[in-house]
Amino acid sequence: MEPMENTRTAPAGTIFRRDFTLVVIGQIISLFGNAILRFALPLYLLRATGSSALFGMVTAVSFLPMIVLSLLGGVLADRVNKRNIMVALDFSTAALIAVFYLVLGKLPIVPLFTVMLMLLYGISGTYQPAVQASIPALVEGGGLMSANAVINAVNSLAGLLGPVLGGVLYGLWGIGPILMVSILCFFASAVMEIFIRIPHQPRAGGKGVFACVRQDLSESLRFVRREKPVFLKVIGIVAAFNLLLSSMMVVGIPVVVVKLLGRSDGELGLAQGALALGGLAGGLLTGLLGARLSMARAHRLLLFCALSVAGMGAVLGLGVSAFSGYLAVTLLSFFAMAVSTVFSVEMITAVQAGTPPQLVGKVMACLMTLAMCAQPVGQALYGVLFERFETAAWAILLAAALAAALLALCSKRVFRQL
Repeated sequence: MEPMENTRTAPAGTIFRRDFTLVVIGQIISLFGNAILRFALPLYLLRATGSSALFGMVTAVSFLPMIVLSLLGGVLADRVNKRNIMVALDFSTAALIAVFYLVLGKLPIVPLFTVMLMLLYGISGTYQPAVQASIPALVEGGGLMSANAVINAVNSLAGLLGPVLGGVLYGLWGIGPILMVSILCFFASAVMEIFIRIPHQPRAGGKGVFACVRQDLSESLRFVRREKPVFLKVIGIVAAFNLLLSSMMVVGIPVVVVKLLGRSDGELGLAQGALALGGLAGGLLTGLLGARLSMARAHRLLLFCALSVAGMGAVLGLGVSAFSGYLAVTLLSFFAMAVSTVFSVEMITAVQAGTPPQLVGKVMACLMTLAMCAQPVGQALYGVLFERFETAAWAILLAAALAAALLALCSKRVFRQL
Protein backbone atom coordinates (compact mmCIF):
# COMPACT_ATOMS: atom_id res chain seq x y z
CA MET A 1 0.00 0.00 0.00
CA GLU A 2 1.34 3.41 -0.92
CA PRO A 3 2.24 5.78 1.90
CA MET A 4 0.16 8.85 2.55
CA GLU A 5 1.40 12.07 1.00
CA ASN A 6 3.03 14.49 3.41
CA THR A 7 2.24 18.12 4.03
CA ARG A 8 4.43 20.81 5.48
CA THR A 9 3.91 21.62 9.09
CA ALA A 10 2.66 24.96 10.32
CA PRO A 11 2.00 26.53 13.69
CA ALA A 12 -0.89 24.97 15.57
CA GLY A 13 -4.20 26.64 14.85
CA THR A 14 -3.06 28.06 11.52
CA ILE A 15 -5.44 27.24 8.70
CA PHE A 16 -3.46 28.93 5.92
CA ARG A 17 -0.87 26.24 5.44
CA ARG A 18 0.78 25.95 2.06
CA ASP A 19 -1.60 23.41 0.56
CA PHE A 20 -4.80 24.91 1.93
CA THR A 21 -3.65 28.28 0.61
CA LEU A 22 -3.13 26.78 -2.85
CA VAL A 23 -6.63 25.27 -2.69
CA VAL A 24 -8.02 28.70 -1.83
CA ILE A 25 -6.13 30.42 -4.67
CA GLY A 26 -7.17 27.74 -7.15
CA GLN A 27 -10.77 28.16 -6.01
CA ILE A 28 -10.62 31.92 -6.50
CA ILE A 29 -9.48 31.55 -10.11
CA SER A 30 -11.72 28.61 -11.00
CA LEU A 31 -14.84 29.97 -9.33
CA PHE A 32 -14.38 33.37 -10.96
CA GLY A 33 -14.37 31.70 -14.38
CA ASN A 34 -17.41 29.69 -13.35
CA ALA A 35 -19.28 32.73 -12.04
CA ILE A 36 -18.73 34.89 -15.11
CA LEU A 37 -19.83 32.01 -17.35
CA ARG A 38 -22.94 31.15 -15.34
CA PHE A 39 -23.96 34.79 -15.50
CA ALA A 40 -23.47 35.20 -19.24
CA LEU A 41 -24.96 31.99 -20.63
CA PRO A 42 -28.43 32.21 -18.99
CA LEU A 43 -28.59 35.96 -19.72
CA TYR A 44 -27.77 35.31 -23.39
CA LEU A 45 -30.55 32.73 -23.51
CA LEU A 46 -33.09 34.98 -21.77
CA ARG A 47 -32.27 37.93 -24.03
CA ALA A 48 -32.38 35.80 -27.18
CA THR A 49 -35.67 34.01 -26.46
CA GLY A 50 -37.48 36.44 -24.13
CA SER A 51 -39.24 33.47 -22.51
CA SER A 52 -39.25 33.11 -18.71
CA ALA A 53 -40.70 29.60 -18.99
CA LEU A 54 -37.96 28.44 -21.36
CA PHE A 55 -35.35 30.14 -19.18
CA GLY A 56 -36.63 28.29 -16.10
CA MET A 57 -36.90 24.97 -17.93
CA VAL A 58 -33.36 25.12 -19.36
CA THR A 59 -32.01 26.14 -15.96
CA ALA A 60 -33.83 23.22 -14.32
CA VAL A 61 -32.67 20.63 -16.88
CA SER A 62 -29.11 21.94 -16.66
CA PHE A 63 -29.13 21.48 -12.90
CA LEU A 64 -29.96 17.75 -13.06
CA PRO A 65 -26.42 16.53 -13.92
CA MET A 66 -25.08 18.33 -10.84
CA ILE A 67 -27.45 16.33 -8.66
CA VAL A 68 -26.51 12.98 -10.22
CA LEU A 69 -22.79 13.56 -10.58
CA SER A 70 -22.32 15.02 -7.11
CA LEU A 71 -22.89 11.45 -5.89
CA LEU A 72 -20.12 10.21 -8.16
CA GLY A 73 -17.97 13.12 -7.02
CA GLY A 74 -18.40 12.10 -3.41
CA VAL A 75 -17.29 8.54 -4.14
CA LEU A 76 -14.32 9.72 -6.17
CA ALA A 77 -13.31 12.19 -3.45
CA ASP A 78 -12.86 9.31 -1.01
CA ARG A 79 -11.16 6.92 -3.47
CA VAL A 80 -9.08 9.13 -5.78
CA ASN A 81 -6.51 11.76 -4.95
CA LYS A 82 -8.59 14.93 -4.58
CA ARG A 83 -5.93 17.07 -6.24
CA ASN A 84 -6.04 14.93 -9.38
CA ILE A 85 -9.83 15.31 -9.54
CA MET A 86 -9.61 19.09 -9.37
CA VAL A 87 -6.81 19.31 -11.94
CA ALA A 88 -8.50 16.99 -14.46
CA LEU A 89 -11.89 18.70 -14.21
CA ASP A 90 -10.47 22.23 -14.57
CA PHE A 91 -8.49 21.25 -17.67
CA SER A 92 -11.60 19.53 -19.05
CA THR A 93 -13.74 22.61 -18.44
CA ALA A 94 -11.26 24.86 -20.26
CA ALA A 95 -11.34 22.51 -23.27
CA LEU A 96 -15.15 22.32 -23.19
CA ILE A 97 -15.54 26.10 -23.26
CA ALA A 98 -13.08 26.33 -26.15
CA VAL A 99 -15.21 23.90 -28.18
CA PHE A 100 -18.35 25.85 -27.29
CA TYR A 101 -16.70 29.07 -28.47
CA LEU A 102 -15.91 27.49 -31.85
CA VAL A 103 -19.43 26.16 -32.51
CA LEU A 104 -21.39 29.15 -31.13
CA GLY A 105 -23.53 30.59 -33.91
CA LYS A 106 -23.27 27.44 -36.01
CA LEU A 107 -25.76 25.30 -34.03
CA PRO A 108 -29.31 26.00 -32.71
CA ILE A 109 -29.10 28.14 -29.59
CA VAL A 110 -31.49 26.33 -27.20
CA PRO A 111 -30.10 22.77 -27.49
CA LEU A 112 -26.52 24.08 -27.61
CA PHE A 113 -26.90 26.13 -24.44
CA THR A 114 -28.82 23.36 -22.70
CA VAL A 115 -26.07 20.80 -23.36
CA MET A 116 -23.35 23.28 -22.40
CA LEU A 117 -25.00 24.21 -19.12
CA MET A 118 -25.67 20.55 -18.31
CA LEU A 119 -22.00 19.72 -18.82
CA LEU A 120 -20.83 22.68 -16.75
CA TYR A 121 -23.18 21.88 -13.87
CA GLY A 122 -22.24 18.20 -14.06
CA ILE A 123 -18.54 19.02 -13.81
CA SER A 124 -19.25 21.34 -10.89
CA GLY A 125 -21.19 18.58 -9.13
CA THR A 126 -18.24 16.22 -9.50
CA TYR A 127 -15.70 18.89 -8.52
CA GLN A 128 -17.14 20.35 -5.31
CA PRO A 129 -17.12 17.16 -3.18
CA ALA A 130 -13.37 16.92 -3.77
CA VAL A 131 -12.91 20.45 -2.42
CA GLN A 132 -15.19 19.87 0.57
CA ALA A 133 -13.55 16.55 1.43
CA SER A 134 -10.06 18.05 1.17
CA ILE A 135 -10.70 20.64 3.90
CA PRO A 136 -10.68 18.24 6.89
CA ALA A 137 -7.52 16.65 5.43
CA LEU A 138 -5.67 19.97 5.29
CA VAL A 139 -6.99 21.81 8.35
CA GLU A 140 -6.91 20.86 12.02
CA GLY A 141 -10.28 20.20 13.65
CA GLY A 142 -10.28 23.45 15.60
CA GLY A 143 -10.00 25.48 12.42
CA LEU A 144 -12.65 23.60 10.44
CA MET A 145 -15.37 26.23 10.88
CA SER A 146 -13.00 29.03 9.83
CA ALA A 147 -11.70 27.04 6.86
CA ASN A 148 -15.24 26.37 5.61
CA ALA A 149 -16.01 30.06 6.07
CA VAL A 150 -12.95 30.95 3.96
CA ILE A 151 -14.02 28.60 1.15
CA ASN A 152 -17.53 30.07 1.22
CA ALA A 153 -16.09 33.59 1.24
CA VAL A 154 -13.95 32.74 -1.80
CA ASN A 155 -17.00 31.34 -3.54
CA SER A 156 -18.90 34.53 -2.78
CA LEU A 157 -16.01 36.80 -3.83
CA ALA A 158 -15.80 35.06 -7.19
CA GLY A 159 -19.57 35.26 -7.47
CA LEU A 160 -19.38 38.98 -6.74
CA LEU A 161 -16.69 39.86 -9.28
CA GLY A 162 -17.92 37.43 -11.95
CA PRO A 163 -21.41 38.89 -12.57
CA VAL A 164 -20.22 42.50 -12.19
CA LEU A 165 -17.40 42.10 -14.70
CA GLY A 166 -19.56 39.80 -16.80
CA GLY A 167 -22.28 42.44 -17.03
CA VAL A 168 -19.77 45.03 -18.21
CA LEU A 169 -18.11 42.73 -20.76
CA TYR A 170 -21.43 41.38 -22.02
CA GLY A 171 -22.87 44.86 -22.41
CA LEU A 172 -19.83 46.11 -24.33
CA TRP A 173 -18.69 43.18 -26.47
CA GLY A 174 -21.12 40.28 -26.07
CA ILE A 175 -20.38 36.75 -24.98
CA GLY A 176 -17.08 36.14 -26.83
CA PRO A 177 -14.69 37.88 -24.37
CA ILE A 178 -16.45 36.17 -21.46
CA LEU A 179 -15.74 32.76 -22.96
CA MET A 180 -12.08 33.64 -23.47
CA VAL A 181 -11.69 34.88 -19.87
CA SER A 182 -13.32 31.68 -18.58
CA ILE A 183 -10.96 29.48 -20.59
CA LEU A 184 -7.94 31.28 -19.11
CA CYS A 185 -9.34 31.02 -15.59
CA PHE A 186 -9.93 27.27 -15.68
CA PHE A 187 -6.57 26.61 -17.34
CA ALA A 188 -4.71 28.74 -14.76
CA SER A 189 -6.57 27.07 -11.89
CA ALA A 190 -5.64 23.60 -13.15
CA VAL A 191 -1.97 24.57 -13.38
CA MET A 192 -2.10 25.99 -9.83
CA GLU A 193 -3.72 22.85 -8.43
CA ILE A 194 -0.98 20.59 -9.80
CA PHE A 195 1.22 21.77 -6.92
CA ILE A 196 -1.27 20.96 -4.14
CA ARG A 197 -0.46 18.01 -1.87
CA ILE A 198 -3.51 16.50 -0.20
CA PRO A 199 -3.10 13.45 2.10
CA HIS A 200 -4.48 10.44 0.31
CA GLN A 201 -4.71 6.82 1.43
CA PRO A 202 -5.41 4.57 -1.60
CA ARG A 203 -8.22 2.07 -1.04
CA ALA A 204 -8.25 -1.48 -2.28
CA GLY A 205 -9.69 -1.77 -5.77
CA GLY A 206 -10.80 -4.76 -7.81
CA LYS A 207 -14.40 -3.72 -8.39
CA GLY A 208 -16.03 -1.94 -11.27
CA VAL A 209 -16.88 1.74 -11.06
CA PHE A 210 -20.60 1.24 -10.60
CA ALA A 211 -20.06 -1.47 -8.00
CA CYS A 212 -17.81 0.92 -6.06
CA VAL A 213 -20.38 3.68 -6.34
CA ARG A 214 -23.15 1.42 -5.11
CA GLN A 215 -21.04 0.11 -2.23
CA ASP A 216 -19.80 3.52 -1.13
CA LEU A 217 -23.18 5.19 -1.30
CA SER A 218 -24.76 2.32 0.61
CA GLU A 219 -22.07 2.69 3.25
CA SER A 220 -22.68 6.41 3.64
CA LEU A 221 -26.47 6.11 3.69
CA ARG A 222 -26.23 3.29 6.23
CA PHE A 223 -24.06 5.50 8.44
CA VAL A 224 -26.54 8.39 8.22
CA ARG A 225 -29.58 6.21 8.95
CA ARG A 226 -28.02 4.42 11.91
CA GLU A 227 -25.68 6.99 13.43
CA LYS A 228 -26.96 10.41 12.33
CA PRO A 229 -30.64 10.25 11.37
CA VAL A 230 -30.95 13.94 12.25
CA PHE A 231 -28.86 14.69 9.15
CA LEU A 232 -31.72 13.42 6.98
CA LYS A 233 -34.23 15.63 8.77
CA VAL A 234 -32.04 18.70 8.32
CA ILE A 235 -31.46 17.96 4.64
CA GLY A 236 -35.20 17.48 4.15
CA ILE A 237 -35.73 20.99 5.48
CA VAL A 238 -32.97 22.37 3.27
CA ALA A 239 -34.46 20.63 0.21
CA ALA A 240 -37.87 22.18 0.91
CA PHE A 241 -36.25 25.59 1.39
CA ASN A 242 -34.41 25.20 -1.91
CA LEU A 243 -37.73 24.38 -3.58
CA LEU A 244 -39.44 27.45 -2.14
CA LEU A 245 -36.77 30.17 -2.13
CA SER A 246 -33.45 29.18 -3.70
CA SER A 247 -34.98 28.12 -7.01
CA MET A 248 -37.19 31.20 -6.99
CA MET A 249 -34.19 33.51 -6.68
CA VAL A 250 -32.22 31.68 -9.39
CA VAL A 251 -35.03 32.21 -11.88
CA GLY A 252 -36.81 35.21 -10.36
CA ILE A 253 -33.99 37.72 -9.93
CA PRO A 254 -32.96 37.76 -13.64
CA VAL A 255 -36.59 37.76 -14.79
CA VAL A 256 -37.63 40.57 -12.44
CA VAL A 257 -34.57 42.73 -13.15
CA VAL A 258 -34.43 42.22 -16.92
CA LYS A 259 -38.06 41.76 -17.96
CA LEU A 260 -40.20 43.35 -15.24
CA LEU A 261 -37.98 46.30 -14.29
CA GLY A 262 -36.28 46.65 -17.70
CA ARG A 263 -32.76 47.14 -16.32
CA SER A 264 -29.53 46.75 -18.31
CA ASP A 265 -27.14 43.79 -18.43
CA GLY A 266 -24.68 45.69 -16.25
CA GLU A 267 -27.37 46.35 -13.64
CA LEU A 268 -28.30 42.67 -13.62
CA GLY A 269 -24.62 41.93 -13.05
CA LEU A 270 -24.61 44.29 -10.07
CA ALA A 271 -27.77 42.68 -8.66
CA GLN A 272 -26.28 39.20 -8.90
CA GLY A 273 -23.02 40.58 -7.60
CA ALA A 274 -24.95 41.77 -4.54
CA LEU A 275 -25.99 38.17 -3.95
CA ALA A 276 -22.36 37.12 -3.99
CA LEU A 277 -21.35 40.09 -1.82
CA GLY A 278 -23.93 38.93 0.69
CA GLY A 279 -22.38 35.47 0.58
CA LEU A 280 -18.96 37.00 1.17
CA ALA A 281 -20.25 39.02 4.12
CA GLY A 282 -21.93 35.92 5.53
CA GLY A 283 -18.76 33.87 5.18
CA LEU A 284 -16.66 36.53 6.90
CA LEU A 285 -19.26 36.86 9.67
CA THR A 286 -19.24 33.11 10.21
CA GLY A 287 -15.46 33.10 10.47
CA LEU A 288 -15.56 35.88 13.05
CA LEU A 289 -18.31 34.36 15.17
CA GLY A 290 -16.96 30.79 14.94
CA ALA A 291 -17.98 28.67 17.92
CA ARG A 292 -20.53 31.23 19.10
CA LEU A 293 -22.85 30.12 16.33
CA SER A 294 -25.31 27.37 17.18
CA MET A 295 -27.46 25.16 15.00
CA ALA A 296 -30.10 25.37 17.76
CA ARG A 297 -30.86 28.90 16.52
CA ALA A 298 -30.43 28.19 12.80
CA HIS A 299 -34.17 28.46 12.12
CA ARG A 300 -33.88 32.21 12.73
CA LEU A 301 -31.50 32.47 9.78
CA LEU A 302 -33.97 30.77 7.44
CA LEU A 303 -36.74 33.00 8.77
CA PHE A 304 -34.68 36.10 8.01
CA CYS A 305 -34.18 34.88 4.42
CA ALA A 306 -37.93 34.51 4.03
CA LEU A 307 -38.54 38.00 5.40
CA SER A 308 -36.02 39.45 2.93
CA VAL A 309 -37.89 37.92 -0.01
CA ALA A 310 -41.18 39.12 1.47
CA GLY A 311 -39.70 42.63 1.47
CA MET A 312 -38.93 42.32 -2.25
CA GLY A 313 -42.51 41.29 -2.99
CA ALA A 314 -43.94 44.09 -0.86
CA VAL A 315 -41.85 46.77 -2.57
CA LEU A 316 -42.73 45.53 -6.06
CA GLY A 317 -46.40 45.29 -5.09
CA LEU A 318 -46.47 48.94 -4.04
CA GLY A 319 -45.78 49.96 -7.64
CA VAL A 320 -42.63 51.97 -6.97
CA SER A 321 -40.43 53.22 -9.81
CA ALA A 322 -38.35 50.70 -11.73
CA PHE A 323 -35.13 52.08 -10.28
CA SER A 324 -36.44 52.00 -6.68
CA GLY A 325 -37.66 48.45 -7.18
CA TYR A 326 -34.27 47.47 -8.57
CA LEU A 327 -32.47 48.97 -5.54
CA ALA A 328 -34.80 47.18 -3.12
CA VAL A 329 -34.37 43.81 -4.85
CA THR A 330 -30.59 44.24 -4.92
CA LEU A 331 -30.28 45.27 -1.25
CA LEU A 332 -32.61 42.59 0.06
CA SER A 333 -30.84 39.96 -2.07
CA PHE A 334 -27.64 40.91 -0.27
CA PHE A 335 -29.18 40.39 3.16
CA ALA A 336 -30.87 37.11 2.19
CA MET A 337 -27.64 35.65 0.81
CA ALA A 338 -25.56 36.77 3.80
CA VAL A 339 -27.85 34.98 6.23
CA SER A 340 -28.22 31.85 4.10
CA THR A 341 -24.41 31.60 3.86
CA VAL A 342 -24.06 31.64 7.64
CA PHE A 343 -26.60 28.83 7.77
CA SER A 344 -24.82 26.82 5.04
CA VAL A 345 -21.43 27.04 6.75
CA GLU A 346 -22.95 25.98 10.07
CA MET A 347 -24.67 23.00 8.49
CA ILE A 348 -21.65 21.83 6.48
CA THR A 349 -19.39 22.12 9.54
CA ALA A 350 -21.83 20.12 11.66
CA VAL A 351 -21.90 17.32 9.08
CA GLN A 352 -18.11 17.28 8.63
CA ALA A 353 -17.48 17.25 12.39
CA GLY A 354 -19.95 14.41 12.94
CA THR A 355 -18.71 12.14 10.12
CA PRO A 356 -15.67 9.81 10.10
CA PRO A 357 -12.89 11.09 7.78
CA GLN A 358 -13.17 8.16 5.37
CA LEU A 359 -16.87 8.91 4.84
CA VAL A 360 -16.84 12.70 4.62
CA GLY A 361 -16.84 12.95 0.83
CA LYS A 362 -19.57 10.36 0.33
CA VAL A 363 -21.80 11.61 3.14
CA MET A 364 -21.48 15.23 2.00
CA ALA A 365 -22.26 14.23 -1.58
CA CYS A 366 -25.33 12.20 -0.56
CA LEU A 367 -26.72 14.93 1.66
CA MET A 368 -26.04 17.72 -0.82
CA THR A 369 -27.69 15.66 -3.56
CA LEU A 370 -30.80 15.17 -1.45
CA ALA A 371 -30.80 18.89 -0.65
CA MET A 372 -30.57 19.85 -4.33
CA CYS A 373 -33.05 17.34 -5.75
CA ALA A 374 -36.06 19.63 -5.36
CA GLN A 375 -34.38 22.69 -6.88
CA PRO A 376 -34.86 21.82 -10.60
CA VAL A 377 -38.57 21.27 -9.93
CA GLY A 378 -38.77 24.70 -8.35
CA GLN A 379 -36.83 26.35 -11.18
CA ALA A 380 -39.11 24.90 -13.84
CA LEU A 381 -42.21 25.80 -11.81
CA TYR A 382 -41.13 29.38 -11.17
CA GLY A 383 -40.24 29.83 -14.84
CA VAL A 384 -43.83 28.98 -15.76
CA LEU A 385 -45.26 31.15 -12.98
CA PHE A 386 -43.22 34.20 -13.95
CA GLU A 387 -44.17 33.68 -17.59
CA ARG A 388 -47.88 33.40 -16.82
CA PHE A 389 -48.13 36.03 -14.07
CA GLU A 390 -45.31 38.40 -15.03
CA THR A 391 -47.18 41.54 -13.98
CA ALA A 392 -47.96 39.97 -10.58
CA ALA A 393 -44.42 38.86 -9.79
CA TRP A 394 -44.76 40.52 -6.38
CA ALA A 395 -47.48 38.00 -5.44
CA ILE A 396 -45.20 35.08 -6.38
CA LEU A 397 -42.47 36.47 -4.13
CA LEU A 398 -44.84 37.01 -1.20
CA ALA A 399 -46.33 33.52 -1.50
CA ALA A 400 -42.88 31.89 -1.62
CA ALA A 401 -41.73 33.95 1.38
CA LEU A 402 -44.78 33.01 3.45
CA ALA A 403 -44.33 29.29 2.80
CA ALA A 404 -40.60 29.52 3.61
CA ALA A 405 -41.29 31.42 6.84
CA LEU A 406 -43.67 28.71 8.02
CA LEU A 407 -41.07 26.07 7.18
CA ALA A 408 -38.41 27.96 9.15
CA LEU A 409 -40.62 28.12 12.24
CA CYS A 410 -41.39 24.39 12.00
CA SER A 411 -37.66 23.51 11.70
CA LYS A 412 -36.72 24.83 15.16
CA ARG A 413 -37.05 21.47 16.92
CA VAL A 414 -35.00 19.60 14.31
CA PHE A 415 -32.07 22.05 14.39
CA ARG A 416 -31.93 21.78 18.18
CA GLN A 417 -30.96 18.13 17.78
CA LEU A 418 -27.66 19.24 16.20
